[in-house]
Amino acid sequence: MPAPYTHWFIRARLKTRQLLLLVAMEEEGNIHRAAQVLNMTQPAASKLLKDLEEALGAPLFERLPRGMRPTWYGETMIRHARMALASLSQAHDEIEALKAGRFGQVSVGAITAPGMTLLPAAIALVKQQHPNLRVALQIETSDVLMERLQQGKLDMVIGRLFETHDKTAVRYQSLVEEPVAALARPGHPLTTVAKLGLRDLVGAGWILPPVGSVLRHRFELMFQEEGLEPPVNLIETTALLFITRMLQRSDMVAVVAADVARYYADHGMVAVLPIHLPCKMDSFGLITRTDRLLSPGGKAMLSALRQAAMEVYGVMLDAVP
Repeated sequence: MPAPYTHWFIRARLKTRQLLLLVAMEEEGNIHRAAQVLNMTQPAASKLLKDLEEALGAPLFERLPRGMRPTWYGETMIRHARMALASLSQAHDEIEALKAGRFGQVSVGAITAPGMTLLPAAIALVKQQHPNLRVALQIETSDVLMERLQQGKLDMVIGRLFETHDKTAVRYQSLVEEPVAALARPGHPLTTVAKLGLRDLVGAGWILPPVGSVLRHRFELMFQEEGLEPPVNLIETTALLFITRMLQRSDMVAVVAADVARYYADHGMVAVLPIHLPCKMDSFGLITRTDRLLSPGGKAMLSALRQAAMEVYGVMLDAVP
């Protein structure tokens, strides 16, 4: 590694306010409004931007008749500015936590199924060992979680990596594939059909993920491969609270992850229909960044996830450096 004084940002005397300005300009689309947000004059903001562009030797914004738009260079610098600012904010939070006698904090993201099975087990473990560790959990789609991981808003993610995701500086460890199940209300007429098949489900009303999702695509292919037209009586949503309530109030059927289906069925809220659906989801796994060091709280959470993954899925995750 080169000596610290050789880094360009040391030579250029990069200022935190320059990073804040880049982010504000992207959000506001105008240097005047960005300067107002940061409580500085427009000439001062213009000088900060000019100095940074000269240090980088590249234009960061394209000047338009009404505002400014980031160039490719600017988009790259803005992305890293967001990460740097998020890291600095986390450092402050960790120091404040340590000063207050707490162990620190960790932010974890998960898709729904592991959020209901793996994460409760892992968080229970880590809280037993470190009661003062502040754990923030976000349950979202893989696309949203990957964006937040890239921005430094999450320390780790349990989700899926798709072709469209930026895999630069990302480490992925597969956990399990995710089978799906069909749900209906307890006592639904389809729960008693002998040898229930897809043909019996064509005319049912379905609650499905939106068009464009992997599961929706595979669900429709499943019917087409059987020579059947996909169902047309549809509600599109992934909101589980709505899904379970809607099933209880109607004869509709929903397709969800098998782990999620078992959870609600075990609590008597829904019934799992006696049919195998081959439209399973791809594997999900543990996703971390290779270009960032985990905090002590992050390392503790990772250790708990490894232990819980063995207990819940029978899978041994490697230790992340």
